[in-house]
Amino acid sequence: MSLDAQTLIWVLLLPVAALSGWMIGRRGAERRGGQRVSRLSSNYFRGLNFLLNEQPDKAIEVFLQIAEVDKDTVETHFALGNLFRRRGEVDRAIRIHQNLIERPRLSEEQRVQAVLELGEDFMRAGLLDRAEALFTDLGQFDQVAPKALRHLISIYQQERDWPKAIDHARRYEAATGETMGKLLAQFHCELAEAALGRKDRAAAVTHLRDAVEVDSHCARAGILEGRMALEEGDDGTAIRAFERVARHEVDYLPEVLQPLLDAWGRTGERVRARAFLADMVERSAGVSPMLALARLIQEDEGDAAAAGFLTRNLQRRPSVRGQNALIDLSLRRADEDPEETLRVVRQLSEQLVAGVAAYRCGHCGFGARAHHWQCPSCKRWGTVRPVHGAFGE
Repeated sequence: MSLDAQTLIWVLLLPVAALSGWMIGRRGAERRGGQRVSRLSSNYFRGLNFLLNEQPDKAIEVFLQIAEVDKDTVETHFALGNLFRRRGEVDRAIRIHQNLIERPRLSEEQRVQAVLELGEDFMRAGLLDRAEALFTDLGQFDQVAPKALRHLISIYQQERDWPKAIDHARRYEAATGETMGKLLAQFHCELAEAALGRKDRAAAVTHLRDAVEVDSHCARAGILEGRMALEEGDDGTAIRAFERVARHEVDYLPEVLQPLLDAWGRTGERVRARAFLADMVERSAGVSPMLALARLIQEDEGDAAAAGFLTRNLQRRPSVRGQNALIDLSLRRADEDPEETLRVVRQLSEQLVAGVAAYRCGHCGFGARAHHWQCPSCKRWGTVRPVHGAFGE
């Protein structure tokens, strides 16, 4: 079953449940009413059957018929509006939700829900100003305030109105108790970058301080701090900022590695650099710190020492980039045994290939080392084919 069909089914479960409860409450009613309920129930399940068989167009036809027969069933119209919006037919979703809002007998809770749905329609259609107006009004209703605030935050991100995004993120945090620190830190960093763009360093520093206040390990704030320090010629502050980023978020090491190497070089802190990179080699799954440390070892101790370091580490963690660096070092060494180099490179290549899927399912993406006629993941037949490319067939 496709993700779209599963989503549509989920959307329709609520009205089905509501209809079932209504049917139970009407059991003692007249036979004519019971026959009507039975017919509606039959149509509902016929529509669900179309969804299960991935026939959403036929399902929509059925639910439209139900809506025509029973215009008072609000849940049916909510379901249709959601269906249309998810399928990209936003104009139809807007008309359905606008018609719901205009109903005089709608309860307050239903009206609020209809307005929320209409706001989502406007967002999908790109009518952000109209969506913003609706969600701002909905912020006073406790039952939908968090959703409305979430949508407003999304709108202000699209409009790059970071002060409003920050204000509404704080309101959401207060309303729900959910921490928004990481998101707020990004908004403050956006303001810092904008300040740097207009050469307002003082404002940038303030925004970065605000970012670190809400997220003490914010990697982006640390990177910006380091870059600002480099522009001012303050290598010591830059090194501390970049090292802090790498220790807290090792995946961002490649973003700061070259400026770190440059700053270490200017300050002559090779011992500190080698110790830091050795720590990163153990903590990082990437090859960048290994290659950087190999270059320092080469400069300090020679090609043979660097090649030995790379060989030991690549045997633990094979890498194409690392293998190429080892080949380059071997080509530089006059005393190197070619057979030994080839043996090591061949071993590394086998380790690299061994960790890559040789076959992949064209339907779900499942990877396998051996061929399967039926995909072990999605159970489709004949969809598992050889992988082509550098590591494949």
